[in-house]
Amino acid sequence: MAKPFANYISRQTKKNMVHAVKDQRILFESLIKTAANTDFGKQHDFKSISTHSDFVTKVPIRDYEQFKSWIEKIKEGKHNVTWKGRPIYFAKTSGTTSGVKYIPITKESISNHINTARNALLCYMAETGNTKFADGKLIFLSGSPELERIADIPTGRLSGIVNHHVPQYLRANQLPTYETNCIDDWESKLDQIVEETIHQDMALISGIPPWMQMYFDRLIEKSGKKIGELFPNFSVMVQGGVNYEPYKAKLMESIGRQVDTIELFPASEGFFAFQDTQKEQGMLLNTNSGIYYEFVPVEEINAEHPTRLTLDQVKLGVNYALIITSNAGLWAYNIGDTIKFVSLEPYRIIVSGRIKHFISAFGEHVIGEEVESVILEAAKEMSIKLTEFTVAPYVSPDQGKSYHEWFIEFEETPLAINEFALLIDHHLRKKNVYYDDLISGNILMPLKITAVRKNGFVDFMKSIGKLGGQNKVPRLSNDRKIAEGLNPFLK
Repeated sequence: MAKPFANYISRQTKKNMVHAVKDQRILFESLIKTAANTDFGKQHDFKSISTHSDFVTKVPIRDYEQFKSWIEKIKEGKHNVTWKGRPIYFAKTSGTTSGVKYIPITKESISNHINTARNALLCYMAETGNTKFADGKLIFLSGSPELERIADIPTGRLSGIVNHHVPQYLRANQLPTYETNCIDDWESKLDQIVEETIHQDMALISGIPPWMQMYFDRLIEKSGKKIGELFPNFSVMVQGGVNYEPYKAKLMESIGRQVDTIELFPASEGFFAFQDTQKEQGMLLNTNSGIYYEFVPVEEINAEHPTRLTLDQVKLGVNYALIITSNAGLWAYNIGDTIKFVSLEPYRIIVSGRIKHFISAFGEHVIGEEVESVILEAAKEMSIKLTEFTVAPYVSPDQGKSYHEWFIEFEETPLAINEFALLIDHHLRKKNVYYDDLISGNILMPLKITAVRKNGFVDFMKSIGKLGGQNKVPRLSNDRKIAEGLNPFLK
């Protein structure tokens, strides 16, 4: 049954590729018209907006904190605030660097979250012909599906909300059980998931890479077998939420053989992109799914009047802050992620980092994409295997004594750790001219590595109540908050 539907969705996806710019323009006009009589639309004079330039003039870019007052009105029970009627859900989310956020999901926007994941799987089926995995057991390592009510709106983690919308034809093969999925404590939940899946015919495994790795580690510890041997029909791994590359080698080693992977770019604010082919780099931007995009060059995101580009104005290889306007009632909303286009025909992207995750304590503006790239390059050259890492500045009161401190959890701590540090430093200097200038000018010392003990990052995330689910370890930060939190977990 999947094959004809997969071919139909694949054809539709290819059609959307060709009409991406046109679809975005039509969508923009529809969003403005639909919300013209909402509180937000009236305050921002939507009835006088007919072009993107008008929109830029009338609607400033806002992050969650700047948009929060509108969310609070919805939480108070008001209707027609930023979108017609009221949301059908609030997706509750929290980051390592911010508090709890409540993101509206409307009856118009829910299909974006549900259908995009489905389309990714169907495009994979159509391209590869592999439909057999749909007959095996499927697991989605997600948050609890239990929902609370805020202003009588069901509220919970996005992954838990989506869990309620898994199609009936997949639900019979879905693991873990509902009761297990409702366990709050991640480690207890993981132990129960292992018990429920270790003797099953797992064919598809999906989740955020570090938490999938924890699941694999527990399975290997309990069974004494690699994942590929334990689950002979396991053929598809679906992942997203963080850059996959730093985790790829260890995940594949745990599996013991190659399996196909499908990368996704979901967030509480929307499902933005998905890997539509195994043959090309990047993820296809979701241009016909209720989300209108603007792109701001990263260096301008904090400017008073940043350049706001539409899809037809973007260029390859430039770091953009992703700004969305959607049928969930979000308007010129800064989601906090940065992306790069790796193709313009069609529009495919990679996630390059987070706007708040950078180091510029000395004016170097090192970003997540750079640190991930250089550590992977150095690790490959020295055959070093990593588990997790993060970077923070060390600011010394003595001239020329400051440096970047890299907290790294190794599978096995290398003997030549200083050599490894110098190699990472060498690659970062080649990658970032500002960092190179600071080293050359003796403003900064070369970076230093501090080894984190085995499972140290897991224990750190547990200590701050962010273990499992959609939580991720930030790759780098511009202060010492995470660095100080890691102190009890060093080697």
